[in-house]
Amino acid sequence: MAKTKTPKDFQSLHQKLSSSLQTIVKGQEEVIQFVVLALLNNGHILLEGLPGLGKTLIANALSYIVGAEFKRVQFTPDLMPSDIIGTTVFHYEKNAFVVKKGPIFTNFLLADEINRTPAKTQAALLEAMQEGQVTIDGRNYKLDDPFITIATQNPIELEGTYPLPEAQLDRFMCKIIVSYPSAGQEKEMLLMFKEGFDSSRLGDTSLKPVCTKKDLLEYKDSLDSVNVEDSIINYIYEIIDTTRKTPGIEVGASPRGGIALLKISRALAAIRGREFVVPDDVKDSCFPVLRHRIILESSAELEGHSADDFLRSVLGRVKVPR
Repeated sequence: MAKTKTPKDFQSLHQKLSSSLQTIVKGQEEVIQFVVLALLNNGHILLEGLPGLGKTLIANALSYIVGAEFKRVQFTPDLMPSDIIGTTVFHYEKNAFVVKKGPIFTNFLLADEINRTPAKTQAALLEAMQEGQVTIDGRNYKLDDPFITIATQNPIELEGTYPLPEAQLDRFMCKIIVSYPSAGQEKEMLLMFKEGFDSSRLGDTSLKPVCTKKDLLEYKDSLDSVNVEDSIINYIYEIIDTTRKTPGIEVGASPRGGIALLKISRALAAIRGREFVVPDDVKDSCFPVLRHRIILESSAELEGHSADDFLRSVLGRVKVPR
């Protein structure tokens, strides 16, 4: 029988995965931190940023160092739902219809530029992300465990993008913003490519697998012993509830958002070397967990405000427990 994993084991694996990613992804320490936290919580991940900032590289590298099955779908305006989940085709030799499974049957699905395709195709992922299964011609097919969607998207202000439906956004545990690296980090990146680094051939780099998908499943309950006081539970609830009452926010965070905030706060406490959650863990988790779960009023958007601006306001209004 496998030994039960503890928060210290969680901290150790997070460090190994993060350190490995940082050898080829420069200048994205906070991005890597929350990507790995979501991964170890079996949560779906949405990476947003301008083209060329390394979103696809992060997803590729993450699947490589975990050693899990990985498939990539390039989302385009003409992509159909059946191109993702699969369909039934007639098999002449068997004289019967058989299921041709799509790329969604994997452990890691990279949905590249997910907002380049219309809502009908985006919605093909809804059942898979929530239930871990897909329905093809009325029959249910279970997906392998773990199943994690890592989606990348360009900012919705760019031409040719389709905003994700609210129901789908809510299924992503974290939305992580990928921004420009610092000058020093970008020069370090240029030196890597000068010396022969090729992001399309990760097997030829120093990147090595550090765990397996079996390891990920063993860490599923490793944070159960991280203590969450009732005052922290109340703090999380008050944050979620305040997003629903704040002027300028049309739709606040869902109960699913509160659960995700609890999970990521626990994970953040563990990698910080604690077996209990403090308010700062909750505060630092709020932005990646909630920024995609609140919808601003159109007037607030026209004034140039962002979801992060309103989350700062919410945190300022909620009393911090002692």
